[in-house]
Amino acid sequence: MNAFFHKVTFRLRSLGIRLFRLWPRTLYWRTLGLRCGPDTLLSLMHVSWPHQVKIGARCILEHDIHFKFDGIYKPGPTIIIGDDSFIGAGCEFNVRAGVAIGSHALIASGCKFIDHDHAFAARNTPMKQQADGFEKAIMLEEDVWLGANVIVLKGVTIGRGAIIAAGSVLTKPVGAFEIWAGVPARKIGDRPDYNVTPGKP
Repeated sequence: MNAFFHKVTFRLRSLGIRLFRLWPRTLYWRTLGLRCGPDTLLSLMHVSWPHQVKIGARCILEHDIHFKFDGIYKPGPTIIIGDDSFIGAGCEFNVRAGVAIGSHALIASGCKFIDHDHAFAARNTPMKQQADGFEKAIMLEEDVWLGANVIVLKGVTIGRGAIIAAGSVLTKPVGAFEIWAGVPARKIGDRPDYNVTPGKP
């Protein structure tokens, strides 16, 4: 009886959060220009230019995600997330050129996407006063899995089905179904090309 009560309480609480927190927040961001597919609800997040963000259908976004378009107004979107993707808590998108994430992506908590850098050539001038550096778009193909706190830097493309280990810093392109790890990240293996039933050898 006690377990049944807890299950009912949990379901009612979840329904209340959806109706009174997530739905109003999703509607709010849509009215500001953020594009969001059906069955995707938005938690508490931070967005500099809502029209620069496009999120697909049936996505799950946890709290405290930062969508930062680093620049003045221009037409969008430059941050695109495909259908059925998961974005964990505390992820950051720091974008000038663009970030595109394919469908069925798993992006764990704390990941960062930074598609630009800063100039540092003149020694006698503080870096803050120097010109902006290079910028180049980031692309993740379908079914990519990023572990917690992965950093993806400018110009990186991650191929379909690739896995990036937690804490890695990606500076180079990753091929389809490859496994990378480290700082800077390097290839450590490939995913097997056969299916294994969970719980069986």
